[in-house]
Amino acid sequence: MVAYWIPLWTCSWPQPDVDFSSQSSSIDGHAVKIAVVADPQLMDRTSLSLAPKSLALEAAKFYTDLYMRRSFHLSILPFKPNLVIFLGDHFDGGPFLSDQEWMESFSRFKHIFGLEEHGRYSDILVYYLCGNHDIGYSSFHAQHPEVIDRYEKEFGARNYHFSAGKVNFIVVDAQTLDGPKHEKETSVSWEFIKSISTANMSSPRVLLTHIPLYRPNDSPCGSYRSSGVINQRVSYVGHDQGIKYQNYLTKETSDRLLDLIKPSLVLSGHDHDQCTVTHSTQFGSVVEHTLGTVSWQQGNLYPSFMLLTATSSNSAVSTGLCFLPMQTHIYIWYLCQFVVTLLLLFVWPTNGFAIFGQFMSFVSSVRRKWANMKEKVDEEDCEYDMIWDSEGSMHLIKKNKTVPAAYSNVGVTGRGNAVLRSSAKKQSTQEQETSISMEMNTEMNSEKTGKTRQNRSMMIRFVLRLIRVLRLTIIIAAVNVPLYMMLLFKDWIDR
Repeated sequence: MVAYWIPLWTCSWPQPDVDFSSQSSSIDGHAVKIAVVADPQLMDRTSLSLAPKSLALEAAKFYTDLYMRRSFHLSILPFKPNLVIFLGDHFDGGPFLSDQEWMESFSRFKHIFGLEEHGRYSDILVYYLCGNHDIGYSSFHAQHPEVIDRYEKEFGARNYHFSAGKVNFIVVDAQTLDGPKHEKETSVSWEFIKSISTANMSSPRVLLTHIPLYRPNDSPCGSYRSSGVINQRVSYVGHDQGIKYQNYLTKETSDRLLDLIKPSLVLSGHDHDQCTVTHSTQFGSVVEHTLGTVSWQQGNLYPSFMLLTATSSNSAVSTGLCFLPMQTHIYIWYLCQFVVTLLLLFVWPTNGFAIFGQFMSFVSSVRRKWANMKEKVDEEDCEYDMIWDSEGSMHLIKKNKTVPAAYSNVGVTGRGNAVLRSSAKKQSTQEQETSISMEMNTEMNSEKTGKTRQNRSMMIRFVLRLIRVLRLTIIIAAVNVPLYMMLLFKDWIDR
């Protein structure tokens, strides 16, 4: 759980260039704090090419949903934003789900992000963009207009604008902009954009689009990007029949969009990785931030979100990119803990913590033996004299022992008269050789027997230690697995 608190320590609200010296010192009264989330893309039966209702798919859905729920409630909401913006792709297979499956995904979406009925908060404003995984591209929803109806019923309009901190946010349905000009949804989107361009809006504008604007191939994305740059790719169903897929809006559409809206900032998603580019326009340079996904299952190992401060100053919007904990690092941490636990169980003494008591007893016995040896040495090196005092009492006086000089008797001892005959000498030598050979054979046999017994004893001890480790592992698992499952489902059910 501590991993989800890391963004609270490493990230903060961007400070706008506002002079508060003559105003209130609190930023809350002068700026709107906005949290921006992109591409949650809730997994469903269309994800990962897994069988519907399979255990693998259900486990992947659960842990992905749980990660986003923990991230949102422990890493994003503690910043206390005034409003939250979702940049599209709420679902993974949204256009292809039945109405029942779509409503189940919508219920999961509300549960993950703690939304109330109709996808709203009681104290936080929330705004949505539609993505290609929500309604599809122009070629699809032209044939299936019902996907747009059910999206608008729960998430609201696809083209709209709102104000925050005297900054106007323009939301467009990017999936329809490159569609056939005669198509209804394409016409509706461009009519909305034209009305915005002629509206009397003196405040700065921020363009919100799910699909990023056009950029040349191999355009640098900045230091925050973790994957390779994705170049433009547009797939058409047929001539003038709509788009099947696209990575970015076309250059013509992007230029027209920028000229009509004249934004000071563009926020987009769809790419699943961070990218910051600058567009050159007739009215100046425009920065576009493409946000990475908030999910760890969408090809980006570094999920992220953005904190944005909207004010009425010259620098209308200040942004800051924040990274969520890596789920793979969390799993690696669990694996390391498991390995360390096994090693400790394997090398830990059989009597456990009693080793500390035995160690202290050993130290005490060594100290006692040392003291006894010292006293014994002192007694051996000393002599005692008996002395009587004038009153007739006897006293023992210790004095050093005098060692007499050693004298050699060499030369005093005479030679013996024993004579060893040759036959006796030969017999004695044979007996000695036979005795030595028997002793060597006995020693070799005893060494072999000792090694065999030692190897067998080591194997038995090793097997017993493995059994002990297995038994202790089962006991630890019996305690920790229920606790882990309880905390797991507590995070999923609570809040």
